[in-house]
Amino acid sequence: MERKPISVFIIAKNEEDRIPLAIRSVIDWVDEVFVIDSGSTDETVVRSSELGAEVVFHEWKGYGPQKSFGETLCKNDWLLNIDADEEISESLRNEILELFHREQLDCDAYRLPVMPVDKIDDSKSVKSKIKGIVRHRPVRLYRKSKCRFKTEIVHDSVAVPENVKIGILQGVINHRTFRSLVHLVEKTNFYSSAQADVMFKSGRKTNCLSMLAVPFLAFIKSYFLRREFINGIDGISASHMFAFQRLIRYAKLRELERRDS
Repeated sequence: MERKPISVFIIAKNEEDRIPLAIRSVIDWVDEVFVIDSGSTDETVVRSSELGAEVVFHEWKGYGPQKSFGETLCKNDWLLNIDADEEISESLRNEILELFHREQLDCDAYRLPVMPVDKIDDSKSVKSKIKGIVRHRPVRLYRKSKCRFKTEIVHDSVAVPENVKIGILQGVINHRTFRSLVHLVEKTNFYSSAQADVMFKSGRKTNCLSMLAVPFLAFIKSYFLRREFINGIDGISASHMFAFQRLIRYAKLRELERRDS
């Protein structure tokens, strides 16, 4: 398969079970793949190297800073960013390949739909139709001469200038959101602490109304607007977990406020 002038970079830590799928989904059609490791104690580094990725250690500074560092490693102008728990689907790969067959691309940045995938064997690519719901379409394919990742600690997103045209692709990134409910709670604890710290430093405050309304509205958003109801009892569970994620970060913000008073 002809390789396209695209550099892929992936930030990772202790992802030996999931990162092989991420690397395999791109390694044979892009120019280079970098894994930015922040201190894995499992076989992430070994497995990534075996699959053909170049592994570079970079001490953890936050999501945005890690991805900004990844950008500096890439020699190509076109960058594709995926996470260690993600996989470029076959349809998205073909769409990107078709895009780069053109003499000139229409846009300098592209939004890629992210499809959450739960209860799928991490060792196998997604082949069958699943009850997934595209929740967001972040910019992940872009020219680094035009766009760059923001250096925000928690929210990693590409800053796209107003004069840059953004396209939207239809193929999806398969996202294995968590390994188990235990893993989900661990992730929630980590993210919510970082989010609460950022909120506290920015001057955000809690109040009775937010503590009452936020989890309730989060459940409604997940169950109805994100259509988790199509997943039956699992959708109810997922929506409650989503509401808990929103509640706990406000509870931790409240804790920081009380410590500071």
